[in-house]
Amino acid sequence: MSFSPVSVEGHFGEWVQGRMGADGPVALVTVRCPALRVCAPGADDLPFSRDQLAVFAARLGIAGHFPGVTRDAPLGGGAGASTATLVALARSAGASNSAADLAAACIATEGASDPLMFPQPDALLWASREGRILRHLPPPPACHILGGFWGTPQRTTPGDKDFDDITDLIDAWAEAVVLENLQRCATIASTSAQRCSDRRGPMPDPTPELARDLGALGWLRAHTGSARGLVFAPGETPKHGKAALIEAGLTGVLSFGTGAA
Repeated sequence: MSFSPVSVEGHFGEWVQGRMGADGPVALVTVRCPALRVCAPGADDLPFSRDQLAVFAARLGIAGHFPGVTRDAPLGGGAGASTATLVALARSAGASNSAADLAAACIATEGASDPLMFPQPDALLWASREGRILRHLPPPPACHILGGFWGTPQRTTPGDKDFDDITDLIDAWAEAVVLENLQRCATIASTSAQRCSDRRGPMPDPTPELARDLGALGWLRAHTGSARGLVFAPGETPKHGKAALIEAGLTGVLSFGTGAA
């Protein structure tokens, strides 16, 4: 079987993530990250069992033989490596299924999914354990993220629902993106990130202090995983920023533009 070359963007944590009400679904707004990708075919092993891949192939109606991939993003980093891998495999194998069908296949395979199969994933309020769109929103304003990975990698457990209620933050986020208010978006992201750190750790996290010292508008994190990022207006990232993150112990330091074009 031949495979077409495919490249799929990852993400870099979330602007906001938590429960929609005390008993509601886990929901998120992802941070689109064109700097981290999964490419198929490639030389890296797949992070799925043979049974998982069989389920994935059956849901999409394609052959169950897949190539390896090449990943920029670490597994457990909160950068969408597993979802991007599945999407890359499907597209490389010639699957023509809709984004919604791809999401359903990802959920059936590993129980959770990032919205990386959609063309504008950061314009969605996404139920990550259900694979469905809860709300369409404008994307965040154009901005620059300076970040890296801090702490132990942590892969998503589908049954993990130990998150704060973020109904208030989603209402505020919807207003901020409509107004294209980057400062407000960064403040909301910082609040969501801090709530997650207070509840889930690990602590102490150097990212809030880095945000303050480097003059960032705010900070964000992978609510499951080790990605940490600082939010800047375009062109405002300090030249010594990468060195400061490395000195603080972050690895895989990178910078990228995201948000609305």
